[in-house]
Amino acid sequence: MKAIVDESTCIGCGLCEQTCPAVFVLVGQVDKVRVDPVPEDEWDRCCEAAASCPVEAITVEE
Repeated sequence: MKAIVDESTCIGCGLCEQTCPAVFVLVGQVDKVRVDPVPEDEWDRCCEAAASCPVEAITVEE
């Protein structure tokens, strides 16, 4: 699984990092993906972070 943050859409709220800190990290004013590929044990939290993004800046690909 791969997570992608659209940095032009991201508002840097940090919600994804709070939901799945093993995968997402806030750098400056935008969130970024910390690991690629997403570890299997983080898939559920990663998908939850993507679904909860208020501006839909995160996509997940299998």
